[in-house]
Amino acid sequence: MSVPGLVTLHVWRIPRPAVPRALARMAAHPRRLRRVPGVRFGKLLGTGTGTGFGPGDADLTRWAALVAWDSPAAAAGFDASPVGRSWARIARSSVRLELRPLTSRGEWSGHRPFGEPSGGHRPGPPAESGRDTGPVLALTRARLRARRAVTFWRAIPPVAAALHAAPGLLARFGVGEAPLGWQGTVSVWRDPADLVAFAYRHPGHRAAITRTATEGWYAEELFARFAVCDVVGDRAVLGWAAEGDPESVRGHA
Repeated sequence: MSVPGLVTLHVWRIPRPAVPRALARMAAHPRRLRRVPGVRFGKLLGTGTGTGFGPGDADLTRWAALVAWDSPAAAAGFDASPVGRSWARIARSSVRLELRPLTSRGEWSGHRPFGEPSGGHRPGPPAESGRDTGPVLALTRARLRARRAVTFWRAIPPVAAALHAAPGLLARFGVGEAPLGWQGTVSVWRDPADLVAFAYRHPGHRAAITRTATEGWYAEELFARFAVCDVVGDRAVLGWAAEGDPESVRGHA
């Protein structure tokens, strides 16, 4: 698959009384999302704090959709689509991130949803040439092997705690297609160098990368990195760091 024209991440904060309606949408909307004109790949996702995985970490008042589009023009129609309008009716606040794929490795549901951006399959950390500057978003997604789940959950808390205090981190939260077994994280960083410093130089995270290879935690996994071109809406929905500069994102492409 070629690189999509644009990737968007939509995140909604809903009031607690609307949780049953959100759960109904999670059941009914996956097919509707894929039928929106211009959608190449789309997933509706639950979210969590990112401090752990499983039902205990779930945030039932925040939901998300990640969509790869044929073009920016197609993406502009999401809010007017049946799916977009339906979530807007129950949301008390929302935010949309517009993303340009930089690197992508692995598969999601048997697909490579973000194509093969330049350098996307090189081994090792993302390039540090300085060509890409400004905020970046890192997405990890994995389908756990059931027999490896317990060791995975035990290994995650120290890494999650270190991530919370990482320099340059603007926002982070967990994502998943189901409460158990389908795990992922979204993190937004002030600059690619901050992401690289944590992902490849922090001892705890490096140890987790090594254990991923040796213990075979995942039946399927994907790592992708995106330039954050724009953030539209209420950044508090993302847990955006107070010191983050709102104007530093706009126009980054």
